[in-house]
Amino acid sequence: MNSAIRRLAVAAIILMLALMANSTYLQAFRSGEINGRNDNNRVRDSQFSINRGPILIGSTPIAQSKPTNDRFKFQRTYTAGPTYAPVSGFYSYVFGRGGIELTMNSELNGSDPSMAFRRIIDVISNRPQQGGSVTLTLNAAAQQAAYSGLSGKTGAVVAIEPKTGRILAMATRPSYDPNLLASHDLDKVGASWKNLMESPAKPLSNRAVQELYPPGSTFKLVTAAAALSSKKYTPETKVNSPAELPLPQTTTPLVNEDLKNCGGSNNATLTIALRYSCNTAFGSVGLELGPDALREQAAKFGFGEKPLTELPGVATSQFPGDPNQPQTAQSAIGQFDVRATPLQMAMVAAGIANKGEVMKPYLVQNVKTADLKTVSETKPETLHQAVTEQVAAQLTGMMVDVVKNGTGRPGQIDGVTVAGKTGTAQTSKERPPFAWFTAFAPAEDPKVAVAVLIEDANVPRTDVAGGTLAAPIAKKVMEAVLGQ
Repeated sequence: MNSAIRRLAVAAIILMLALMANSTYLQAFRSGEINGRNDNNRVRDSQFSINRGPILIGSTPIAQSKPTNDRFKFQRTYTAGPTYAPVSGFYSYVFGRGGIELTMNSELNGSDPSMAFRRIIDVISNRPQQGGSVTLTLNAAAQQAAYSGLSGKTGAVVAIEPKTGRILAMATRPSYDPNLLASHDLDKVGASWKNLMESPAKPLSNRAVQELYPPGSTFKLVTAAAALSSKKYTPETKVNSPAELPLPQTTTPLVNEDLKNCGGSNNATLTIALRYSCNTAFGSVGLELGPDALREQAAKFGFGEKPLTELPGVATSQFPGDPNQPQTAQSAIGQFDVRATPLQMAMVAAGIANKGEVMKPYLVQNVKTADLKTVSETKPETLHQAVTEQVAAQLTGMMVDVVKNGTGRPGQIDGVTVAGKTGTAQTSKERPPFAWFTAFAPAEDPKVAVAVLIEDANVPRTDVAGGTLAAPIAKKVMEAVLGQ
């Protein structure tokens, strides 16, 4: 063999080895990335030909695949679309996936490693791949009550089972119909997506977990928890509560909403201060405790973390990093740069309800294969011990007083003791305040904790209050869970 032929042979071998190495690399390390590309039509067509598993509430599907006669073979349908859309998400040929459809995609299409044995059986028996089912923790009656309660409003509702962390309701409005995005008429899908993306109402946003808001006076529960935990305060400790509280470093005082002192006293007890939601009282407490104590207490309730991994885009609730004294006083009443999701404020109430133990919230109860074999089952998990059992009991008593005698009266339920806290969070002169209510019931043996945020209710600015706007919705949700 002459040298030219040898060189040609070596070159051919090198090219063959390079081709094999590249093929191995693509298969071993980049197959998932390539399969997941939006422009990979072959993979998309293949996935749309899979009998995708249902998303269930109990045994009732809120999302399921039905056979069709077109090239996609199966049509994804959502039976109560807008009611569950923030949780279920959507499954679109053009725009991919959202919500549970995204985070539980491999389980729903049957490709998850936990379902490998099922796929082997399908191959041996020559059956097409079939997805598994995902059962959610939602309570259908509570979800409907939450969604209906938000009618005509912009806002969100979250309800949690305090002892486990199971999310019983998660509703937001405005919402959208996922059926419009799952359609096989791709021109209509594109038009629907454009309308949703251009809407100033942000219907694709899950306000319950993806948006941050000033929590206003509901944050006074965190401030009260820090005060009681410091052992410098009891529910009967008197605090400075004038109509106006002079603040250091500024000529602008902190004032109560009604421009009066707290319940007729300049030295109200902590219980009365919470009953009437007195800004000056909790500003005074915040100044004495300092920002570090408030931040540490907030962190024990879950601030600074992403507590829910089962939905995409979950926002992290925040307490400001280094506020000065006036900012600390404002932060103690849930203003300045304090920001929270409705989920976070439901966790605050749930933690108090559960004797100070904050459970990790979860949405997925279990995953099963198509032949109903359980693949996974979520077990309750403690996130933090936010306060002691004694402090939780003190806070519970104070919250019961708020609903019985104070700003939370609209949250009362006949025959049931409700513990709650209202909030009205100021934003800007250009828009009305946010209305909040967070509560749990029954106070002596809590079965449900709820947070309601009203971003806009189409009412005059002077009519915006957590008790009047948010508390009635929370009441309906709690009644639904309790079977009232």
